[in-house]
Amino acid sequence: MVHLRVVAPPDLAERALELLCRTPQVTNVVHLPGVAHKPEGDLILCDVAREEASVVIGDLKDLDIPRHGSIAVELIDSSISAVAEAAERAAPGLPSDAVVWEEVEARTSEQTELSFTFVAFMVAAMLIAAVGIILDQPILIVGAMVVGPEFGPLAAVCVALVRRQPGLARRSVLALAVGFPVGTAATLVATLALIAAGVFPDEYGTHEFTDFISEPDFLSFFVAVVAGAAGMLSLTSAKSGALVGVLVSVTTIPAASNVGVATAYGDWHAAGGAAAQLGINLTGIVLSGMLTLYVQNNEFRARRRRHLADQN
Repeated sequence: MVHLRVVAPPDLAERALELLCRTPQVTNVVHLPGVAHKPEGDLILCDVAREEASVVIGDLKDLDIPRHGSIAVELIDSSISAVAEAAERAAPGLPSDAVVWEEVEARTSEQTELSFTFVAFMVAAMLIAAVGIILDQPILIVGAMVVGPEFGPLAAVCVALVRRQPGLARRSVLALAVGFPVGTAATLVATLALIAAGVFPDEYGTHEFTDFISEPDFLSFFVAVVAGAAGMLSLTSAKSGALVGVLVSVTTIPAASNVGVATAYGDWHAAGGAAAQLGINLTGIVLSGMLTLYVQNNEFRARRRRHLADQN
């Protein structure tokens, strides 16, 4: 279930209340007249079946409530109620497959800001990956993948392109365009410093367990495509726990790090291979992510059209 908190002027609140009360997928409707301040208006609380949440929110938006008041969305972890179960049964589909688009857009928007924290995580992840490459330790590569924050902006690019939000797309691309080069440059400088200090070896050497980072092939693209689709499904569904598995499946952070490490050693073949690996992973993730969201968005738009046709 999804909990909605609606603040609206009295005239709009009455229309919203009528809409919510006649919708079978809505329950626990509470109307508190005149209790809201800044903006002034009525407060309406209700619970909506997750499958129908974006459709109901769309109806509220059509009343122009966001311009005169507000709509807040909260996810309900547990609801012990026969009435709530009836509302869920009235909604087509399964809650685990439902997409609350407002939640997706808000979540991705939060993860696209080009902040000091974002860049610091990019640098930290690439430095960890650099040590993993030099020591030929896959466990450190996995750790770097988990630390890296790059999937947030990548997911936001997909959402922005499918949902036609140019502002979100610009912020996401900017975060990636700054984060990756800064992280790679920091890795290059750190590698040169550690070589000079005698901590890193003088030669790039061989890397039996981590050579895959700089040797892309078709399977690199295949994994990126599958991981991108899985990441979008995790982002849009209730199964967010799968996102960690996605993070350790793609080779974006290790590849960008290896560009800096190999450049520091003058191994241009490895640097070029790592750059190709990075490009392949980014392309695969974005393409499959967009395709996944496109299918989900088309299903939502069809449901929304049926809903509006039933109302007329």
